[in-house]
Amino acid sequence: MAPDPWFSTYDSTCQIAQEIAEKIQQRNQYERNGENTTKLTVTIRALLQKLKEKIALLKDLLLRAVATHQITQLEGDRRQNLLDDLVTRERLLLASFKNEGAEPDLTRSSLMTGGAKRGAPNPWLLEEPEETRGLGFDEIRQQQQKIIQEQDAGLDALSSIISRQKQMGQEIGNELDEQNEIIDDLANLVENTDEKLRTETRRVNLVDRKSTSCDLPKQNRSRNKSGFKNQRAS
Repeated sequence: MAPDPWFSTYDSTCQIAQEIAEKIQQRNQYERNGENTTKLTVTIRALLQKLKEKIALLKDLLLRAVATHQITQLEGDRRQNLLDDLVTRERLLLASFKNEGAEPDLTRSSLMTGGAKRGAPNPWLLEEPEETRGLGFDEIRQQQQKIIQEQDAGLDALSSIISRQKQMGQEIGNELDEQNEIIDDLANLVENTDEKLRTETRRVNLVDRKSTSCDLPKQNRSRNKSGFKNQRAS
């Protein structure tokens, strides 16, 4: 796997910051001994400018990575925290260079644990987590890459679950559409059957009325014949 350019730049920036801390301590030692510090001062000033440029580059790389979705939002936040720590270190190193702060400690543990020398504030002000204590930059980067891979795997699993749920939702929607079509067909069938029933009922009523109309003349003729017979008999 190709090294992440952001972490490569971050590592080199941290090395520059450590070199500045060493140079400031050396300059302060020269001043206490009454030695000439002009050359060291020029070197430190150049290194501080380089540190500033490196931090600006880190900001630009981070913005691009987040904007193009090369990293997750969580990883972006983590890198922003590392970048904020570097900015704080830059300010405190600048203050130490101007003799406004404490002399920076050179050891990595002191730089990362927030300890102070002679009771004054440590310019690094970063408490190193237990899981990274004693690890080198390459090991820390590998650990962070492993965390990113685990997060990506979790996101892939979540995406798979969401896709399955979406598919289930679509299948349920299709089933509901089919059920609605069946209900519509049943409603049309009931309506047609009801219409046929009403039509047949009207026909039965019509036939019944016609039958009744035909029976009345027959009854009248029967009564007339009976009356005629009675008259002749009398």
